[in-house]
Amino acid sequence: MPVEIHVPELGESVTDATVGKWLKQEGDQVSEGEALVELETDKINFEIEAEQDGVLESIARGEGETVNVGDVIGTIGEGDGQPAAEQEEEEEAEEEEAEAEAPQEKQPQAEAEPAEEAEEPQETENGRRASPSVRKLAQEYEIDLAQVSGSGSGGRVTREDVERIIREQARPSAPEQPAPEEDGRREEKPAPQPAPAAEDGRAALEERVRMSRRRQTIAQRLVESQQQAAMLTTFNEVDMSAVMDLRRRRKDAFQERTGARLGFMSFFTKASIAALKAFPQVNAELDGNELVLKKYYDIGVAVSTDEGLVVPVIRDADRKSFAEIEQGIADLAKKARDGKLTLEDLRGGTFTITNGGIFGSLLSTPILTMPQVAILGMHKIEERPVAIDGKVEIRPMMYVALSYDHRVIDGAEAVSFLVRIKELIEDPESLLLEG
Repeated sequence: MPVEIHVPELGESVTDATVGKWLKQEGDQVSEGEALVELETDKINFEIEAEQDGVLESIARGEGETVNVGDVIGTIGEGDGQPAAEQEEEEEAEEEEAEAEAPQEKQPQAEAEPAEEAEEPQETENGRRASPSVRKLAQEYEIDLAQVSGSGSGGRVTREDVERIIREQARPSAPEQPAPEEDGRREEKPAPQPAPAAEDGRAALEERVRMSRRRQTIAQRLVESQQQAAMLTTFNEVDMSAVMDLRRRRKDAFQERTGARLGFMSFFTKASIAALKAFPQVNAELDGNELVLKKYYDIGVAVSTDEGLVVPVIRDADRKSFAEIEQGIADLAKKARDGKLTLEDLRGGTFTITNGGIFGSLLSTPILTMPQVAILGMHKIEERPVAIDGKVEIRPMMYVALSYDHRVIDGAEAVSFLVRIKELIEDPESLLLEG
């Protein structure tokens, strides 16, 4: 008995998804637990697995279509996995065999009818012979089989006949010709101009690729962030000498003791939490006419994937050690690259850190992750000449940027927040006291 493939619960506040890619095609044999189709949501992609062994009997929703929770997107039936075309041929052969073996007494008497009528093939549904799968296809597209010329043996309607009608219906109809005027003259109109061809035939070198659901959502959220917030960015620069020296001296022992690699993100996460405690409005959310001050610290870390930027969240980062933060970031980054992030990994977040420096960015203005009111941007570490106690020295320097919602955070507060991070990074031992 066929089993329907339903869209499962997608998570809190997620009601629809886009069919990304069918991993199996109609007629393919499937095993219980085997991935059938990939669905895309605003935040994550996930696969629907087969609930039983059998054959993917039908695909009801194609790639790129939007589906809701509970929708039927296909069916799994019993079978050995032979291609759909072979199944149709077998169905047609069985019908012809059944007709040939039917008792003669059940055939209509033709003695009093003309010879032409006696030679007509036996009619089935809608006056045409067709297999069940062909009749089902015609019914789906509201095609009257009585109006279809069958190309099969004995006038049988084949799948190709129905698909030809479907293609013809999908073509745009020709524009209506203007009716002649009463005096017999036709209104003169300029001849239609052909569509301009791409310069130098470059149309053949263009490719159209469907944007993934996540990419569409990222685009929408970025535009909303620009339109809704009064976004402004302030900059500063940080001398990374002390942190780099500390890492050089401690990273091996740190990794041997904790199993985690000591990077820069844990230092900036700890410094951000200390600055958020000093300037609580930066760790807030604007809800109508109310400001929601959050006294917990869920830090989002931007991670780049093939389908765009995602921001998984480290929960209660203020309660975690350097090793726990580093390990948490590494685990989330791996899950993001492997496409294994869950909605829980992405939910919430009170403040975000993004590091464009890993791609070589020297300076940028990060965009807010709504409804958060601030985001910290890290950048490439580059040796530059700086004045130290009246002397010019070469130091490893990093530009840092804080983008913030000016509706909530004043300029002086934003600058002071960034200065506090600079002070803590340039004196990393003070992070122990802050922690």
